[in-house]
Amino acid sequence: MIKNLIKRPRILILLFFLLLVLVSINPSFHKEGVAVKSVEAFSEASLSGMSIPPNTAPKNREIITAINNVEIKDIESYVKEIERAKVNQSVKITTNKQEYILVKKTDDLGISVSKVVNSNLRKGLDLEGGSRAILKPQEELTDQEFKTLIQIMENRLNAFGLSDVQIREASDLLGNKFVIIEIAGASREDVEDLIAKQGKFEARIDNKTVFTGSKEDLTYVCKDDGTCSGIRSCIPTESQTQCTFEFSITLSPKAAKSQADATSKLDINSSSALDNRYLSKPLDLYIDDKLISSLQIASTLKGVEATQISISGPGYGATQEDAIKDTTHEMNKLQTILLTGSLPTKLEILELKSISPVLGESFLRNAVFAGLVSLIAVCLFIFIRYRKFKIIIPMIITLVSEISIILGFAALFKQNIDIATIAGIIATVGTGLNDQIVITDEVLKGQGSSLKQSIKNAFFIILVAYVAIFAAMLPLFWAGAGLFKGFALATIVGVTAGILITRPAFAAMLEEIM
Repeated sequence: MIKNLIKRPRILILLFFLLLVLVSINPSFHKEGVAVKSVEAFSEASLSGMSIPPNTAPKNREIITAINNVEIKDIESYVKEIERAKVNQSVKITTNKQEYILVKKTDDLGISVSKVVNSNLRKGLDLEGGSRAILKPQEELTDQEFKTLIQIMENRLNAFGLSDVQIREASDLLGNKFVIIEIAGASREDVEDLIAKQGKFEARIDNKTVFTGSKEDLTYVCKDDGTCSGIRSCIPTESQTQCTFEFSITLSPKAAKSQADATSKLDINSSSALDNRYLSKPLDLYIDDKLISSLQIASTLKGVEATQISISGPGYGATQEDAIKDTTHEMNKLQTILLTGSLPTKLEILELKSISPVLGESFLRNAVFAGLVSLIAVCLFIFIRYRKFKIIIPMIITLVSEISIILGFAALFKQNIDIATIAGIIATVGTGLNDQIVITDEVLKGQGSSLKQSIKNAFFIILVAYVAIFAAMLPLFWAGAGLFKGFALATIVGVTAGILITRPAFAAMLEEIM
């Protein structure tokens, strides 16, 4: 019987697609260690050179294999070795790519890790953990402006050092447009602080704008270069420590002339020390109309078209180490906004939530458990109905094949597997089981000369149901700002694969068995 089945075209088509699924998922086994999911900006790990390039596939993440020459097998052993290392002690981290030597300044190294990914399947935010924001532009944008908005946001988040960032456009049934941002391993504060700002930068003298953050005014912003960017001073007080950052920018000739015209009209404040003489008005820096810093202007710059100027600002902390970290953080935010430019419009935050990786793992376990329980219940129902194992086995093979094809599609087109997708898979299993029961009943009725006609009747019923399901799923691509897209896509892929591949193969199996 097996030889006869393999010769049938519908079975061969099923086997071909299952082979494609295996290639697209590309499973691997026996990988030990932990994967670097994200690296916190300005952490010891980041400063030592560890980073994750944008859009790195989960399977290609750097893998930590040893800490201080102690083999790392899983997350538990990683945490144990990190806790064993003392503060201010050097830590050697060995990965599958290189070795890093860094000093442990705090309880952690600024590295977020996860289990090693053994396939091309991508877990969504619900299962991976991280932050999600749903944003709505406060002004109506053209298609080109919306593309510019997303591009600037991608540049801003990547320039800030956040990794594994996904930004996509979404819309609802009323035509409203949204931006959905998902960042694995990022804190709620980082996401909210970066996306809440339009980033409209203005430098004002006597409340008159002399230059902005546009490319026409700013031609260069120094970043990640210690010769023109860094922490310049730290002053301890009774309650906290204040540090000051400084970085240089280059103005266009037009912006330099505008600043020279404004300073030429200012008086010079007299001082006992000639080196400390400043103009009567400072250079005020605003982001989204909020004053972030005021810089004194040296009297020597009165009426001078200077293209090279320095931007400075403060940061605070309970200790000097905390103050340096906060100051570096503030400097990087300002540099990032100046480098990437302002957004076309302000954004309203409709939803901003964070999901812990532990909760994500719990969701995944519960979903798998529910799926197994459902499969067992289905098998029991089928056995009670037909009392024949030779019917149950092809049904199970068909259901598993449909699930595999959905997962293979997700891996091939880099679609995240989230709770909505899992719900779509379960829905596909339900419709698939219903169709298989229709086929089985028709085959049992039409054994003999009318077998082929009975199968045709069954597929007519299945095709009508398929059209209805397909039509019902289409609105879900846009409903809820696209959050139901995973459910709709998984269901459509599953029922389409069923009508074209798996259910014809199931009918062929039944023909051979009967």
